[in-house]
Amino acid sequence: MGTHLAGKVAIVTGGGRGIGRAIAIRLAADGADVVVADLNAATAAGVAREIAALERRAADVDVDVASAEGRRRLVAAAINAFGRLDILVNNAGIIRVNRPQDVTEEEWDQVMNVNCKAVFFTCVAARPHLAASGRGRIINVASIAAKLATPFWAPYGVSKAGVISLTRSLAVAFAPDRIHVNCLCPGPVETAMWAQINEEGAPRMGLPRGEFTRMRLQSTPLGRLAQPEDVAGVAGFLCSPDADYMTGQAINVSGGMMVH
Repeated sequence: MGTHLAGKVAIVTGGGRGIGRAIAIRLAADGADVVVADLNAATAAGVAREIAALERRAADVDVDVASAEGRRRLVAAAINAFGRLDILVNNAGIIRVNRPQDVTEEEWDQVMNVNCKAVFFTCVAARPHLAASGRGRIINVASIAAKLATPFWAPYGVSKAGVISLTRSLAVAFAPDRIHVNCLCPGPVETAMWAQINEEGAPRMGLPRGEFTRMRLQSTPLGRLAQPEDVAGVAGFLCSPDADYMTGQAINVSGGMMVH
């Protein structure tokens, strides 16, 4: 951590808790001013206060990135508050645990709209401002679910595979604007979303509650769930000058669970 992001402005969606909160605080610790965006106004405001305690500027906005108006308002909030935009972190995401035969079209559309469609169109909305910065950074949060079979949350896995694909495409499309686009693929992270997967998923797989976490730990060489800060550290690296020659990458942060 340091001051290499001093003068930079970042947006973090889903920034009110979990991985998003950790990334927002990490970028602030590295010197950035941060717009914390979340559906939950109270949690967004709480993280903004944490950032202010680090003596960095912060703004909070309650926004639904699944709507075009929400995305427009999000980018405008950053420009209105700080006059520029250098970093976009697309972290907002949802999961629904169901067997394929129980997935409804409404559920499918909801997961796709938040996890994939919103990521693409937020990147497009932010592009002019990131280009103007001269060294823009986009970090999309995908998942190792994009690279594994996901029989109990197929829409989630498909949506995250889409994030990897659009990351690669936008990396090439945005390169002339000197915007680097990469994505992170976390394994199980000790967050409220993982608790939801563990609680809802285990019974539907015929497992006792909590057993799914134990199984995942057995397949993780480092032997523990990730903490949000583990993911935030890699995000911090991607925003640093040390990552100036990286774009279009889907980086696993999985404790060795996924090695390709």
